[in-house]
Amino acid sequence: MKRHLVLLATASRYELVVHARNRFAMFLVAAFIPTWSAVARFVVPDTPARFRLRATGAIVAPHGNELTQITGAINAVILITGFMMFAAGFASGPFDHRLALAGYPRTHLVLAKTAALTVAAALISVYAAAVTSLSWMPCQPLLLTAALFCAAMTYGALGVVFGSLLHREVEGMFALIMTSVLDVSLQNPVVSSNADSAAIRYLPSYGVMQSAMAAGFTSTPALFYLAVQLAWFIACALIALLAFHRRTRNSLPKHHPTPRVTAQPVG
Repeated sequence: MKRHLVLLATASRYELVVHARNRFAMFLVAAFIPTWSAVARFVVPDTPARFRLRATGAIVAPHGNELTQITGAINAVILITGFMMFAAGFASGPFDHRLALAGYPRTHLVLAKTAALTVAAALISVYAAAVTSLSWMPCQPLLLTAALFCAAMTYGALGVVFGSLLHREVEGMFALIMTSVLDVSLQNPVVSSNADSAAIRYLPSYGVMQSAMAAGFTSTPALFYLAVQLAWFIACALIALLAFHRRTRNSLPKHHPTPRVTAQPVG
């Protein structure tokens, strides 16, 4: 038991060090989130955006700049977390492969990545919710933080998937950016007239968007939609697990059959 704890602690420490050395990600966390919040606050008009919130079934009309702050916080959180996990997975892929071939348990490597993702997602989500609350107070700040955390976990797992399957860094970054932009923008009533359509329920951040809007502008807890987002995280995590297993597998055959030598008649 002690050996397993030591192996898990060692792998977790390595993952956290990799994330801490990603200075660009740290800069994005520190600067991009408050900058985006300030731009949305002072540039986007405060004209009410009327739409039907499926999480509660009610018609809400929040200020456009406040609504954009929530969608911007979601987009920032999922992009930063997805980028961090993709960069870490892409860079450490060959090292993870060598560790697995040397006998390091894959289970410990996966648990270490999950622990690092949880820590990063929690810190980024709390920070983004706090920055949003500086300009206006959401009705349910704790639910907003939980929604951002679930979004970060989902796209963090998606970043691991891209980091394990894609072969070039630019491919992963493009996939993350396009996925998040399409996902969030289609659900923003300020930029999309179909933000309350039935089709958006199949988007990866549908659960977090509904619960975050309910947290920001209503007093109704939308816990069911947090569960929906957790289901998305579990699905992405399972795909990431399969992709990681595929990337760290031994490409050599397990057994090398001894070739048969048949006697040939002489003459």
